[in-house]
Amino acid sequence: MIGAVLFLGAVAVKLIRGDSYTWPYIVVLALAYLILGWRVLKEAFENLMHGEWMDENFLMSLATLAAFAIQEFPEAVGVMLFFRIGEAFEDLASERSRRRIMEAVDLRPETVTAKKGDIFLVRPGDRVPLDGTVLEGESYLDTSAVTGEPVPVRVEPGTAVLSGGVNTSGLLRVRADKPLSESMVSRILRSVENAQESKPQIDRFITRFARIYTPCVVGLALLTAFVMPLLRGEAFLPWIYTAISFLVMSCPCALVLSVPLAFFCGIGAASSRGILFKGGASMEQLAGVTAAVMDKTGTITRGTFEVRKVLPAPGIGEEELLRLAAACEEASTHPIAQSIRRAAQEAALDVPAPEAAQEIPGKGIRSRVDGREIACGNRALLALGGAGEVPEDTEPGAEVFLAEGRRYLGRLVISDEVKEGAGEAIRRLHDLGIKTVMLTGDGASGAQSVAEEVGIEDWRAHLLPDQKVDELQKIRSAGEKVLFVGDGINDAPVLAGADVGAAMGSGADAAI
Repeated sequence: MIGAVLFLGAVAVKLIRGDSYTWPYIVVLALAYLILGWRVLKEAFENLMHGEWMDENFLMSLATLAAFAIQEFPEAVGVMLFFRIGEAFEDLASERSRRRIMEAVDLRPETVTAKKGDIFLVRPGDRVPLDGTVLEGESYLDTSAVTGEPVPVRVEPGTAVLSGGVNTSGLLRVRADKPLSESMVSRILRSVENAQESKPQIDRFITRFARIYTPCVVGLALLTAFVMPLLRGEAFLPWIYTAISFLVMSCPCALVLSVPLAFFCGIGAASSRGILFKGGASMEQLAGVTAAVMDKTGTITRGTFEVRKVLPAPGIGEEELLRLAAACEEASTHPIAQSIRRAAQEAALDVPAPEAAQEIPGKGIRSRVDGREIACGNRALLALGGAGEVPEDTEPGAEVFLAEGRRYLGRLVISDEVKEGAGEAIRRLHDLGIKTVMLTGDGASGAQSVAEEVGIEDWRAHLLPDQKVDELQKIRSAGEKVLFVGDGINDAPVLAGADVGAAMGSGADAAI
């Protein structure tokens, strides 16, 4: 800013007064030149010492110093000013994006209710501040921000909990097992920072261009300065002046300004189609992507549960099985229970209110429906009641089993719904020769089912955020340039570490 003010002020005074070059005028321009161009001069000198002179820094340093030699002071300072303006555009966009990412990904709560020593309370709606173990209370934790798993996890005394999860119901008393620096929320923040820092620095277009352009320009300038006067039998000085003028005019200032502005135009055009680019580097990198790696929940699937199959035992109909399950789950707020009730409502079933209900922690519910004792829950609940003939095979997704006394009635299969068009998107990626991989915190059976349904080639399940970054690095070390697509806070580290990150617009602010 100071250099620009000195330059513009000196030029304005010169134009108003019409004086010839004076020492004060030259000193002010020289000071502006040093302020604006010291970094370019420094990098050019350091690169020259390492034998790497074919870049824009060397060309601008050579041209501007030569301009001073022929007393074209404003041109010399102007070259540096335009270059710094172009850099400022890029730096401003990058820093703003980085700051917003780190603010959004911070899962640390502002206040914590401490009780005694390392014991703290987690009320309904609170976020767990530290990794620890539940001492008292029972509840469900929404861990989707950390693991990507959409199903709330039941916790009870003795259960280990990760920081970053949200308590959805009961009051919990938790003992901290790790300090903040070692808890999951801090590991996610570090993963984002480390992933950004570990990415290889991609050469800007202007740098790649200068490797070819610089030797050509310098060669033509030397040819003009020394070969042309010999061929024409003329004095060297006018030709040297011409060569220096050629160097000044050949500086890639227009390119330095036009490339960021061209990217901004591209970003504007993409935004009209609902695609928001963080900056020009992402657009450049996208052209060379060879592998598309993606999350599952919220990216390929909707992140909402639906009853996918109703599998009754012989002697009972599908509607009757669904009606009994909806009655048992009448009072539950669990997402799976809600999906069962929604399915019964869509089927226009007459669901009776249960006459009595008893929750069996970690297993399910026993209810009296129409005078019948119904057990509705997982395999462990049916085994507890001695129900027989329960199928050994499993279906992808969450399974809810029902029994009346010892009689097995059937099961419901609840799973996340694949987004419309997901399979077509995967097919089009394959048509472009792009490999597809899915990384998810969900279980293996659900991951495999979704991968097979949409045609994804490879998948890895049960991954925490930092483990996703490790898997991404393995893919990149195999020579792939990676696009990662995700939507959750748990995807933020791997989004930051990928060559190109793409966030689903409906996802978490941290991912976006």
